[in-house]
Amino acid sequence: MASVAELKEKHAAATASVNSLRERLRQRRQTLLDTDVEKYSKAQGRTAVSFNPTDLVCCRTLQGHSGKVYSLDWTPEKNWIVSASQDGRLIVWNALTSQKTHAIKLHCPWVMTCAFAPNGQSVACGGLDSACSIFNLSSQADRDGNMPVSRVLTGHKGYVSSCQYVPDQETRLITGSGDQTCVLWDVTTGQRISIFGGEFPSGHTADVLSLSINSLNTNMFISGSCDTTVRLWDLRIASRAVRTYHGHEGDINSVKFFPDGQRFGTGSDDGTCRLFDMRTGHQLQVYNREPDRNDNELPIVTSVAFSISGRLLFAGYSNGDCYVWDTLLAEVCILPISHEFYCSVDNGMKTRHVKIRLIKFYCEATTKFYTVEKET
Repeated sequence: MASVAELKEKHAAATASVNSLRERLRQRRQTLLDTDVEKYSKAQGRTAVSFNPTDLVCCRTLQGHSGKVYSLDWTPEKNWIVSASQDGRLIVWNALTSQKTHAIKLHCPWVMTCAFAPNGQSVACGGLDSACSIFNLSSQADRDGNMPVSRVLTGHKGYVSSCQYVPDQETRLITGSGDQTCVLWDVTTGQRISIFGGEFPSGHTADVLSLSINSLNTNMFISGSCDTTVRLWDLRIASRAVRTYHGHEGDINSVKFFPDGQRFGTGSDDGTCRLFDMRTGHQLQVYNREPDRNDNELPIVTSVAFSISGRLLFAGYSNGDCYVWDTLLAEVCILPISHEFYCSVDNGMKTRHVKIRLIKFYCEATTKFYTVEKET
């Protein structure tokens, strides 16, 4: 039987070999990738999306939290919102009237993520308690806002950074965690159905920070991690990642599928947003802003979201800016909106021929709506 020292030596040699092959693959892909979305679009004569300064206006501010808003999610119909805040509460809002319908007091105030069930009847949240709590909105809350927890999903060995219901399946929910894994849960029984990563060699090697489910193929989802990679998973095959995407040089804080389900966007600590092709694994475009005048370092990208058409990419940054990028030409098409603290973004709804996007700012405990007053 091989000694521990021999096994460590073999492991180190295998790791070095894998890293060498990975670098050769990266160089080969770079050689084959002779263009990007920006160069191709300009060669085809595509023109920039033009906006006036008044085209992006704040139409509504939701006030009610007393701490920073960490996460937000819409119902599929885009008429209800759930928000999670450092004040230890979940608030359910009517997005059309700005009225609060529920203010749920959490047992653990350190919440990091929240999600609406597809049927709009329940909400989920998770955070530093390493659990995901489910609340049925039809339950009666007491005078202090305490609502009974209908189910607690336990099993993660690290904080729950992200949770999302599988579209059209209110009994299935996926969580991402600081224990380097993602888990598919049966909400009805509270049991784990599948674990993605962990002991499997193709899993993440650092904290999972974000996940996104493909709305056009709900068996597929992606996860972004502190290991600087994005991994594609198939709910039917938990034993290995379908593909691993490289390119970022920092923690990946946000991942979001493109509307066509064939591409996805990312935001990272390296200060860039990137667009990847899910099928080929190639990086299609880098959206890179200039450093601040008073600081040589790029602000961290905290969150990304696409417009309904996919032509616009909304990116929130750690310095409070929100940039709106033209995804084809890699240009900022709307001047950045600045706020006091770091901000995050999420896509919104479409009503009466006006596409409405939500930009949620982590400042002054408020959530703000912005509308783009033209089609894209």
